[in-house]
Amino acid sequence: MSYETILFTLEDAVATLTLNRPDRLNSFNAQMHEEIRDALKQVVRGGARALLITGAGRGFCAGQDLSDRNVAADAAMPDLGLSIERGYNPLIRTLRTLELPVICAVNGVAAGAGANLALACDIVFAARSASFIQAFCKLGLVPDSGGTWFLPRLVGTARATALTMLGDKIGAEQAEAWGMIWKCVDDAELLPTAQAAAAHLATQPTAGLALIKRALVSSATHTLDQQLDLERDFQRIAGRTEDYREGVAAFMQKRAPQFKGR
Repeated sequence: MSYETILFTLEDAVATLTLNRPDRLNSFNAQMHEEIRDALKQVVRGGARALLITGAGRGFCAGQDLSDRNVAADAAMPDLGLSIERGYNPLIRTLRTLELPVICAVNGVAAGAGANLALACDIVFAARSASFIQAFCKLGLVPDSGGTWFLPRLVGTARATALTMLGDKIGAEQAEAWGMIWKCVDDAELLPTAQAAAAHLATQPTAGLALIKRALVSSATHTLDQQLDLERDFQRIAGRTEDYREGVAAFMQKRAPQFKGR
């Protein structure tokens, strides 16, 4: 499948997905959803061990392209729930269940679903000039794409409530200070930093990293006893991987390990 709204590469086990509608601040339309779905299938089929998501131009993603919907006074009102069910929910679910690290490089404004797309990733870097806006309230809408789930867990209920009800813009430095993202970096260093992280993670024991990801996601709804049992079960699985055996052997032999993600 050829792409018009995204760019996609897979090299050295690192998949890079770039939102590519810079004239619309990389906002989502139906075609972009379709192309991202196809690209994420290629991530799995192509044997990628890390995924990097970023945006082209001066913005990361401005959320939904409102011009892609007809809300004129004489038109039937769109079923936004259907739009969520077909587009955004499958995207967020896929990112959260991909059995590899997902790194995000936020290169500019991340608004609405664009902000929550970033928060759905495992490790988020943001350019110092980047910003995050929960813009839904300005249209009388509810945060979607997991925003009402991610934000309270990342920044706490009080901050999540104010961000989603006031729609204030916060900068990357503030987002880092609040624990919303992993790291704010100088603009010129954003892509090299994120690419280096993706390249590093692609050489690590990614079978174990996938289990870490699953364990952390599960912890949001588990009791301590349930999580302790999950850790036991996952450790049993991890202890039977080739990567664990290689890691121990490399440690004992005082050499660099050669992990294969198995």
